[in-house]
Amino acid sequence: MNTTLLQQAITLHQQGQISQAQAVYQEILKIQPRHFDSLHMLGVTYFQTGQLEKGVHLVAEALKIDPNSAEAHNNLGNALCDLKRLDEALASYDQALALRPEYVEAHKSRGNILLALKRPNEALVSYDRVLALRPEDIEAHCNRGNILRDLKRPDEALDSFDRVLALRSDIVEVYYNRGNTLRDLKRLDEALDSYDRALALRPEFIEAHLNRGNVLRDLKRFDEALDSDDRILALKPEFAEVHHNRGISLLYLNRPDEALTCCDRALALRPELAEAHNIRGSALLRLNRPDEALACFDRALVLRPEYVDAHNNRGGALLYLNRPDEALACFDRALALRPEDAGACFHKSLILLLTGDFKQGWRLYERRWLTKTWSPYKRSFTQPLWLGKESLEGKTILLHTEQGLGDALQFVRYAPLVSRLGARVILECDKSLIGIFEGLEGVSVVIENGQPLPTFDYQCPLLSLPLAFETRINTIPLPTSYLMSQPESLKRWSARLGEKTRPRIGLVWSGRTLHKNDLNRSLTLTQILRHLPPDNDYVSLQQEVREIDRIALEQRSIKHFGNELNDFADTAALCDLMDLVISIDTSVAHLSGALGKPTWVLLPYAPDWRWLLDREDSPWYSSVRLFRQPKRKDWESVLERIHDEILRKFGDATRATEINL
Repeated sequence: MNTTLLQQAITLHQQGQISQAQAVYQEILKIQPRHFDSLHMLGVTYFQTGQLEKGVHLVAEALKIDPNSAEAHNNLGNALCDLKRLDEALASYDQALALRPEYVEAHKSRGNILLALKRPNEALVSYDRVLALRPEDIEAHCNRGNILRDLKRPDEALDSFDRVLALRSDIVEVYYNRGNTLRDLKRLDEALDSYDRALALRPEFIEAHLNRGNVLRDLKRFDEALDSDDRILALKPEFAEVHHNRGISLLYLNRPDEALTCCDRALALRPELAEAHNIRGSALLRLNRPDEALACFDRALVLRPEYVDAHNNRGGALLYLNRPDEALACFDRALALRPEDAGACFHKSLILLLTGDFKQGWRLYERRWLTKTWSPYKRSFTQPLWLGKESLEGKTILLHTEQGLGDALQFVRYAPLVSRLGARVILECDKSLIGIFEGLEGVSVVIENGQPLPTFDYQCPLLSLPLAFETRINTIPLPTSYLMSQPESLKRWSARLGEKTRPRIGLVWSGRTLHKNDLNRSLTLTQILRHLPPDNDYVSLQQEVREIDRIALEQRSIKHFGNELNDFADTAALCDLMDLVISIDTSVAHLSGALGKPTWVLLPYAPDWRWLLDREDSPWYSSVRLFRQPKRKDWESVLERIHDEILRKFGDATRATEINL
C-alpha cells in the first residue's frame, strides 16, 4: 500500500500539484513515520513553497534514517544555501559527492558555495570537475570564466566565454563579460565588438552601454563615447556617473565649459562623487580658474583621501598657481600611495627642473614615456637607447625630436657634443626645421620625420640628452649661439624688408590655440600694441594670426609676412635682421636665443620649467632676457616694463608716447 501511495504522491509532485502531494506524503508518514522517501520528498515540497526551515528539519530526519542518499544531501545543501548557512551547505554537498563522486549538480552547487565563500580557486576545481563530466555545461563555463577573470587570468577566462558562445550564441551576459575580459587584455576593438553584440541582443543593457563608452574613451574616440553616454541617459537620466563620464569626454574634446556643466549635474545627483569633483577641477583648470580648481581637488580628497589622481591634479593646480613646493608635496603623496605612478613621477621631474635640481630632475624626466600623454609617442627601435654609458667612437647615432618645435630648437644644441664623442650623427626632425638644422656643427645627415632611416647603432630622443651628459645649470652647453641663418635666406629677407632706417623689433604675441597653456602665455595684438613706442619698425615673426588680431594688424604699420614664412630657415633670417626680438614663450623665442639674438621673453606667472624661477636671465640662452608676470594674468605691468626698456635701449626721438588705438 505504501508503494502505491508513494507513486501517487510522486506523480502529483511531478505534475506540480504540491499541496495534494504533501497530503499523500503525510498520509504515508501517519502509517510509517520513519518512511525515508516520504520524509525526504515532503521536505522538498516545503523547499518549493518557501518553508525552508521546516523542509530542512524533515530532510535532516530522513538522512538519519538513510544517510547514504546523495540526492537528499544535495537537496539539503540547496536549502541551507538559500538560508545563507553556507558552511553547512558546503558540508552537505561534500557528503553528496562522497557518496556519488560523479554527481554533476552537487559539483556545480559546491562551486557556487565556494564562490560565495570567496574561495575562488577551490570553486574553480569544482567547475572543472563539472566540465570534465559534462563538457557542454554552459553555467559552469560562465562561472569558470568569471572566476578566471577575477583571478587575473584573462586569457583563460576568454577561452571559457568563447566555449559558451560556441555552444549558444545568444547569451547577452557572456558577450558583456567577454568584452570586459578583452578590455583587461587591452584588446579594445574586440571588446567594443563584444559590447555591440550584447547591445544588439538587449539594446537597453545599461552596463554594456557604460563599458562601451569607457572603451571608446580608452580608444580616444570621445564623440562616440558621448553617444554611448547619451543612450544611457535616455534610459536613466539620473545616472550621476554617466554625467561625470560625459564630462571626461568633453574635457578631452577641449570643451571645458560643457564638461563643467556635466560635472555640476553629476554632483547635483551625487554630491559625494569624488571622481566628478576631480574632473570638475580639471575643467576649471582648463578654463584658467585654478583657485576654484584647487577647491574641487581638495573636496575630492576629503571624500577619498587616497585618491591618487586628485593628488596629482591638485599638484598641477598648485604648479599653475606658482606654488611649486606645495605641488611637489602633492606628487610625493601620490607616489607614496602609488609608487609606480608615472604621471606623478614625470610632474615631479618638472618641478625639480623648474627649481634647478637638474641631477634628480633629468633622471625622473625619463618616466615621461610611461605616461598616458607621452607613451603613444615613444619610438620603437631595435637599436639601443644611448644615455651616455656606451662609447660612441666610430658609431652612428640617430637623434630624434619628440615633442614641440621649441623643444627641438632648444635641445638640438647637444648634437655637436655627441659628434665630439666620435659619433656620426643623424638628426631626424620636422620638415620645418630641416633648413635651420642642416648647418649645425657635427650633424652628418638631417632627415624629415617619417622618411626612411639609414643604418645606425644607437638612438636617443633629444630631451634625453641632458641626462646622458649629466647636465647641471652651470654646464649647459652652447648658451651663446649654435644655430645660423642661411646666407641666401638672409639676402632674400633683407631685400624683402627694404632699407633699414630705424630699429627693427620682431614680435610674437600668440602661439598655437591648442597649446595646453595658451590662455596664460598668449596675448592679443591690441594688448601689446598699446605699449610699443612709435619710433621703431615692428615686424611680425609669426605665421598665423588669430581673427581677434586681424583688424589691429591691418590698421597698424606692422610688417607681417604670413605664409611667406615657409619654414624656420625663413623665420631665422628675419630674426637675424632684427635688433631685438620680443616673444611670448613659443618656438620663436628658442630660435632667436639659439641664434644669439637679443631676445626678450614674456613669461606668465607660472612659467614653463625651462625658464626656472626668480631670474631675469636664462642659462640656456645668454642673449635672452626674461620678463615675468608679478601675479597671475598681469600682462599690463610686464608690457609697461617692455615699453620702458625699449625706450632705454633705443631711445625716443620725440617723446615716450604710446601707439593710440
